[in-house]
Amino acid sequence: MKKPTRKSLVTKLDTVFSQYIRRKDAVNDIAICVTCGKKDNWKKLQCGHFMSRRHYNTRWDEDNCHVQCAGCNVFKAGEIYLYNKYLCTKFDNNFPDSLYAKSNISVKFADVDLIDMIEKYTSLLESL
Repeated sequence: MKKPTRKSLVTKLDTVFSQYIRRKDAVNDIAICVTCGKKDNWKKLQCGHFMSRRHYNTRWDEDNCHVQCAGCNVFKAGEIYLYNKYLCTKFDNNFPDSLYAKSNISVKFADVDLIDMIEKYTSLLESL
């Protein structure tokens, strides 16, 4: 069997993680955008990242990722001010700063780490 490429592992993890984030808080398949409150089917919403996906240390961090509509996540660049307010309310006022600090710590996941996370989020999805 051919060994999966790193790119294919990252893509697979992004997909399963995004599905988990969008489905875990959905009620009857309806999720709510954390920045504007729009309600829609979880399949029509997105996995918004407070700290950019380019930071691997927070890319698959459940506390950094929440449901957002395309309007907020893409067209309004994540609505960072409102996202910040949401995180301060959900966690505490220093939480966005701690996510920022964590995102700036360089990390290199081995392929086996990516596979473990794929298995973890696939299992969590199946349990929903």
